[in-house]
Amino acid sequence: MHTRSENDICLIKGIEDKENWHGKPLPKNMAEQVIQEIDERIQNKKRLSPAFPQEDTPIISIRNIRMPSPPNYKMGEKIATRKAYGLALAKLGHASDRVIALDGDTKNSTFSELFKKEHPSRFIECYIAEQNMVSVAVGCAARDRNIVFASTFATFYTRAFDQIRMAAISESNINLCGSHCGVSIGEDGPSQMALEDLGMFRTIPNATVFYPSDAVSTEKAVELAANTKGICFIRTSRPENAVIYNSSNEDFHIGQAKVVFKSKDDQVTVIGAGVTLHEALAAAEQLKKERISIRVIDPFTIKPLDKKAILENARATKGRIITVEDHYYEGGIGEAVCAAVVGEPGITVSRLAVSHIPRSGKPAELLRMFGIDKDAIIQAVKMAVSKSRNAE
Repeated sequence: MHTRSENDICLIKGIEDKENWHGKPLPKNMAEQVIQEIDERIQNKKRLSPAFPQEDTPIISIRNIRMPSPPNYKMGEKIATRKAYGLALAKLGHASDRVIALDGDTKNSTFSELFKKEHPSRFIECYIAEQNMVSVAVGCAARDRNIVFASTFATFYTRAFDQIRMAAISESNINLCGSHCGVSIGEDGPSQMALEDLGMFRTIPNATVFYPSDAVSTEKAVELAANTKGICFIRTSRPENAVIYNSSNEDFHIGQAKVVFKSKDDQVTVIGAGVTLHEALAAAEQLKKERISIRVIDPFTIKPLDKKAILENARATKGRIITVEDHYYEGGIGEAVCAAVVGEPGITVSRLAVSHIPRSGKPAELLRMFGIDKDAIIQAVKMAVSKSRNAE
């Protein structure tokens, strides 16, 4: 039986088992002594010349991957953006065999199961291990060999923030989809409600944050993410909402907002995304009956944000902006808009968002409880208009 001795272990004399040496270089005299001791222990000093690795992998290209056909939805058709994500991902899988999908045991909720059904050999089930899922995604995307999409509930990415942060530092190209955002998921309760995710992903360097509001824009977000460098995050929702964009000719670009409701007499610009965009549209219709006109903007991407469009439309509506979001006040759309317009003269921003830890309930009840529904938007618009009139 061999007993390990000090001669088998490379000890650094003078600092072994001593405190306060972490991260500090050795002084020159100590370093020279240690190097000499190590050199004396080398038994074979033959110069080694390892061969270079042989490049035997096939040359592939993952650039300019396009959907095989345009979106196929009818205006007014109701479909959840989480389902539109799954349909788009399965469709993208037919465009390239380098598209792969991962999920954290939520595939029936994120609808990545639609990809698995059509491309089973390119689906990786990572189970309830979101940190590992992001790490596997980074590995799959290494050397630009694959276009990788990973999905789970948006709130569960908080567990994997370290991996996401390090992926960005490593300049990885991965696409993360987070479903079940905000209080609009309803009965599942606060543990499942993503209310911090926009803030988290906005802090990631070179990240692109998509927040599609209907099935058409979701499909476009998936296609754009597949062709975008860096970390991409797509925020999808549980409720079924109406398709508001024309499938055949609507074009989308990163950093380009859409004006979805306007007139020449608009008094306030309202910015919403996902479920709150549809609440804003409902508010616009109701206010129109009361002869109050508002402009409604869909930002599409929260990072980068379309500062130019926001400022142009705000100035056209007497400098008044209202943001409404299914997210906490901190880090979300409201703060992104405020950062975009800071220092601009004559611009005021009012924010509607989730103010405290929510509870379980029906989606409509929770939107109303936290003041981010149609009625809350109507009230905020009337208050903004009234304040301005009183000031005049």
